[in-house]
Amino acid sequence: QFQLAVPVAVVFSPGSVPGDLPRPLPFRDVQEMEIPVNLRTTVTTRYETIYRSTTAQEEAALEAATAREADAALHPLQDASLGSLTLYVVPETSSLLPQGISVYVGKHRSALVRAGGGLAALRARLQQLTQVMSFTVSSITAALSDRVPNGQLSPDARRHLKSSLGYEITFSLLNPDPKSHAVDWDIEDAVNRYVQPVLDKLSLVANFSVDSQILYYAVLGVTPRFDKESSSFLLSAHSLPHVINPVEARLGSSAASLYPVLNFLLYVPERSHSPLYIQDKDGAPASTNAFHSPRWGGIMVYNVEAPASPQASLPLHVEVDMVRVMEVFLAQLRLLFGLSREELPPEFLLESPGNEGLADWELDRLLWAHTVENIATVSTTLTSLAQLLDKIGNIVIKDDVASEVYRAVASAQSAVAELAVGHLHSAFQASKEAVTSSERAFFDPSLLHLLYFPDDQKFAIYIPLFLPMAVPILLSLAKIVRETRQRKKEPTKVD
Repeated sequence: QFQLAVPVAVVFSPGSVPGDLPRPLPFRDVQEMEIPVNLRTTVTTRYETIYRSTTAQEEAALEAATAREADAALHPLQDASLGSLTLYVVPETSSLLPQGISVYVGKHRSALVRAGGGLAALRARLQQLTQVMSFTVSSITAALSDRVPNGQLSPDARRHLKSSLGYEITFSLLNPDPKSHAVDWDIEDAVNRYVQPVLDKLSLVANFSVDSQILYYAVLGVTPRFDKESSSFLLSAHSLPHVINPVEARLGSSAASLYPVLNFLLYVPERSHSPLYIQDKDGAPASTNAFHSPRWGGIMVYNVEAPASPQASLPLHVEVDMVRVMEVFLAQLRLLFGLSREELPPEFLLESPGNEGLADWELDRLLWAHTVENIATVSTTLTSLAQLLDKIGNIVIKDDVASEVYRAVASAQSAVAELAVGHLHSAFQASKEAVTSSERAFFDPSLLHLLYFPDDQKFAIYIPLFLPMAVPILLSLAKIVRETRQRKKEPTKVD
């Protein structure tokens, strides 16, 4: 049974305190909510809120000209621990927030909220905001998707990557027609400039390795349809799933990988199928000319402009615009990690995370989901191991395997306890240790060879060996018994 505690500080600036506060500032308040996962599992969420007034430093920071400047100035003054939130309430007449915007969510772990409408309206707004910045019912049920009945899952629940200790990212350039196109891409510089800052931020979640490759004569495996009106070739939405298998057979990256592999493919169409556009479900061309496959990666089609004169010498030199390509791939990376921005009311304004690719609160949101998923994974792994040991009576558990099981249980219990008091960072670290120990115990080599020799298989192996030897021995024994009985029946001769 999970209990997730989120420490929240609601800070009132001068002129923003509602008149109907139940107690004078500062005071504490706790709100609880239950998320039913299945008949046996419920997740209890606790928002432990402290209401207080601004300090002199915070007041000075809130006098900035724009919300972005205020967010940057407030950042050093906040509680920097993972999973904590600081919400600043500003007066209704404040010019910090643009016209028509009542909530501004910054790049860090804070937000600006416009006062107005009394305490009840403010509380409703704050509750919605805390869920956006920590976890929602859908993000927790997605993390526990293996335990949730299918009917209760949202369509996006199974799109996100499963929690793992590491991920491998492979960027592939597919050039099916090298006779016509000599394609150049500066992938190393693009990864350093655009991908690495995001991976540095995500390094807390998992280890990442990045590689790239160029594949020649690799085709999509689906023949695009020629459209006379636009004089271009089209790939319809229903044919996109058939693109992946033929291409994946050429990639070869997942064969020797211990961790999930994310594939990002840049496809330069051959000259005979150029230009090539991807259609969405409504039949309109996709604006990015790309699509992503849940838990696998994404493919972008990069069209090459036809030469001005038909006599142009082949192959044409193509320099790939890496900024445009990386924008698409980074957006797909966010989708794969479940970092897509949820549908929010129009009065919410979310600050762009900039070069880092994700805001601090988005990282926390990922950690909440992964911690819950890790603990559930440990529970499943250890239960499977226990059931296995019950079935195979003659299995031998070594001391090191037993110690890994004990360590996994202790780490999982520690993670659950840390979640209950709102210590997200230590809870996540403990959940990672629990996963590592449980996997080591389950896949220990000393257990593996016994898994494949249950009693019925032993009989199947040994009977063909011993039966040919046993038949003559049994026949000889039967003959001896018969002769002994006959001797007993015959009368003894007396001289």
